[in-house]
Formats: sequence, structure tokens, C-alpha cells
Amino acid sequence: MAEDDVVAKDRKILVAVDEGEESTNALSWCLKNVISHTSKDTLVLLYAKPPRAVYTSLDGTGYLFSSDILATMDKYSNDVADCVIEKAKRICREQGDPEVKVEVIIESGDPRDVICQVADKINADVLVMGSHGYGMIKRAFLGSVSNHCAQNVKCPVLIVKKPRCLSSASGTK
Repeated sequence: MAEDDVVAKDRKILVAVDEGEESTNALSWCLKNVISHTSKDTLVLLYAKPPRAVYTSLDGTGYLFSSDILATMDKYSNDVADCVIEKAKRICREQGDPEVKVEVIIESGDPRDVICQVADKINADVLVMGSHGYGMIKRAFLGSVSNHCAQNVKCPVLIVKKPRCLSSASGTK
């Protein structure tokens, strides 16, 4: 069968984005290396909003949390989500193929669980995510979202590491 006879598969490529530089780097890398310009790929941007901490009506000092304060906290969380998604969409417009369809999903919850659940729910063909590059001790205490997803998602997981600075790689500063 000739290369021209191969029909491009419509793929769903899930990219987990957050406030960090690592996810921005992973999205850029995905746009350059994973998205096929000859197919009808759908890029799904996923932002997992951290769950709001559960507060009792009184904090430890005896102050009452008003509904205004809780509404302000929710608004801030939504504003952060909007900023992250807008930044990711801008990167897609600037670096991506205009033919690639971009969808957005914003879910609340632990990022590890949200990413795994959404990947399964949308039947993602691949999950792309950045790595914070935590050392062994920090990863043991904080956990690794990328490691959790790599172990629990049914689709292939592509973890994009932060590129090393060229100056540090050559030994100069």
C-alpha cells in the first residue's frame, strides 16, 4: 500500500495544562512533534482546578467565613482557569496548524484523578503532559501527577521533560 493511500486517523490528543512552565513546554512540544498536519487531529486542552478547601463556618481564630469570601475564592479559581486556558489557546494559534480543532475541558478535583478520568471518558489516543522534574524525595512526599497518570491511564502517555538550558549543557553560565 502506498503512503498516499493511508487514511489519516482522527486522533484525540489530550494535553494537561496548568499554571506551570512545564505544561506550556509540553503543549508547544506537542504542537511541533505530535500533531499531524495531514490528519484531522483534535487537541483537547484539560485544566484540572484544584478542589476548594473545605472550611467550617469558623476558622481556627474564631472568624466566620462569609459567603462573600467563599464566592471570592471561587471567582479567583475560575479566573486562574480562564487565564491558563487562554494562554494555551494563544499558544495553539501561534504555533499550531489552523486546521487543528481545539477543545477545552475544565474539571475540578485532584489533577491525578481528573486527568485519568477525562482521558478515559473521551477515549484519548494519547495523553501529553509536562513533568515538574521533582527529585526522588520531593516526589515521594508530593507525589507525581505524571507518574500516577502513566500508571493508570489506558492510552499511551507522553511526558515532556523541561529542556535543559544550552548554557548549562555546555558547562558555561
